[in-house]
Amino acid sequence: MVVYRIGKSKYANDLTGEGAKLYGGRWNHEGIPCIYAAETRALSLLEYSVHVTIEAIPPSLKFTSIEIPDNLIHEIKRADLPANWHNWPHPKESRDFGNKLLIANKQLVIRFPSAIIPEEFIYIINPVHQQMRQVSVKKIADISYDLRLKR
Repeated sequence: MVVYRIGKSKYANDLTGEGAKLYGGRWNHEGIPCIYAAETRALSLLEYSVHVTIEAIPPSLKFTSIEIPDNLIHEIKRADLPANWHNWPHPKESRDFGNKLLIANKQLVIRFPSAIIPEEFIYIINPVHQQMRQVSVKKIADISYDLRLKR
């Protein structure tokens, strides 16, 4: 399966999870590396847009297409998520939930519903998993961010 992420050009090939490790996210606390991706470019752009201010959008962005093995995707059911998982700001309970899965290091890729469109999915890749070598960057493409999304 191919998933997508959007970010600064200088990090387009980065599969270390360093950004999420530094800042945390909905499914991880600071200090825990992971890579956030989405099932479509459009969802990737929506997820990026809700997390960035217009002032912080860099002049050069890239879409990174990442290939992940279908048989190593762990699907999380909405019924198993903390009740407040979709709240903003990211609740401690959702970060605790994701941390447990990442720290246990049992799953290479975890599929979660998007907080923006719960019927669509994001994928959290565990960069320290022993099978990370099966994850690869397939394509990197320029994107010109349309500022109308932020106005």
